[in-house]
Amino acid sequence: MAPTDPIQDAPIGDDGIRLGQFLQLAGLVDSGGEAKEAIREGDVRVNGEVDLRRGRQLQVGDVVTCGDRQVRVSR
Repeated sequence: MAPTDPIQDAPIGDDGIRLGQFLQLAGLVDSGGEAKEAIREGDVRVNGEVDLRRGRQLQVGDVVTCGDRQVRVSR
C-alpha cells in the first residue's frame, strides 16, 4: 500500500537506533511484539525497501514506512 500521509520527523540521539526501537519511538507500533510481527510480515520498509531485520541500525535521514505512515529519522 502506498503511503498517503506526509513524512513526519522523529528525533533520535546522536547514535543510530535499531529499527524495532524506532517503530515504537515514532508511534508506528504500540509494543516490541507488534514491531517484531510487522517486520516479520514484511509490512515495514526502510528507504522504500522491505527490511526484515528488527536490529537494523537506522541513521539520520532514513525513512521508515509502516502502513500508510512515513517517518524520517532526525536529530
